[in-house]
Amino acid sequence: MENGKDKLGIALVGLGSYSEELASALQETKHCRLAGIVTATEAKKEKWKEKYELPDKNIYDYNNFDSIKDNKAIDIIYVVLPNSMHAEYVIRAAAAGKHVICEKPMAVTVEECDRMIEACKNAGVLWSVGYRLHFEPYNLEMIKLARQKTYGELKTIEAAHSLGNPKGWRLEKELAGGGPLMDVGIYCVQAARNITGMEPLAVEAFEGRKKDKEKFRTVEESLTWRMEFPNGIIADCSSSYSKSENYLRVEAGSGWFELSPAYSYSGIKGETSDGKMDLPQVNQQANQMDDFALAIMNQRPSPVPGEMGRQDLKIMQAIYRSMESGQRIEIERELALH
Repeated sequence: MENGKDKLGIALVGLGSYSEELASALQETKHCRLAGIVTATEAKKEKWKEKYELPDKNIYDYNNFDSIKDNKAIDIIYVVLPNSMHAEYVIRAAAAGKHVICEKPMAVTVEECDRMIEACKNAGVLWSVGYRLHFEPYNLEMIKLARQKTYGELKTIEAAHSLGNPKGWRLEKELAGGGPLMDVGIYCVQAARNITGMEPLAVEAFEGRKKDKEKFRTVEESLTWRMEFPNGIIADCSSSYSKSENYLRVEAGSGWFELSPAYSYSGIKGETSDGKMDLPQVNQQANQMDDFALAIMNQRPSPVPGEMGRQDLKIMQAIYRSMESGQRIEIERELALH
């Protein structure tokens, strides 16, 4: 165990709605616990302090954040800030000698990803991206069915994840780095990569018509894209901020398998051409954070490392370039130019 502890202390940085999900999940974890918070909002400090019985010494704001290095009760910093702030706080957390989890997307540019990876490597801290579905039974079953070729060779993948009525920083490109692709479309990119076990060779993307040009002034309202994988496998994906979609379907040589919903926090359902999947529902965030704590304790790598987040950013940047240029983008050639 790290420093002889049976549970590692996690501090959440940024107390938006997803941090509330994480705090709830931390009540169910076996190997970690909510130990601290970082917020600039006094009302939130008081609310969280009372609700989770947090000592004053474990409550920080963004001005005194770096002093967290001296707090032995905090082993892990979980960065849950707007996307454009991820790089700064991962790098500062690493400099404080703390292990780090960063919410997805990892950053807004590949260059930021490189700096984050380097900072954690130099500091000797473990870090991972908050890809909760790597710890969810139905999504893991989709990967297993694909990799074991239960229904033969893969042919096509269809994936869609949309979110109606986004608010706040998600609508500001400067903070979010993009629209629904960066927010929920990333799940489709991840699903296609995980199911095939391969990287896309090329992408082609198209922006949807903006129904609300003022609301979506700086980010796309919707988009569709195609990823071309080796062996002729095609993944057709879509993501939107103006409707609800949540599914993942794979067609193979002798059958199919799908999830609907596929990416929700709970209630995921699966079916194959042979019948319904019957798997346990779990607390994805609790499983994710417990696995990270165990990785630290057992000195093993995280299954969702920064390099995975970096690759997703590379692909999404290529998708945006295709969307903006109207051209099919060959990934490796494009990446070599940037």
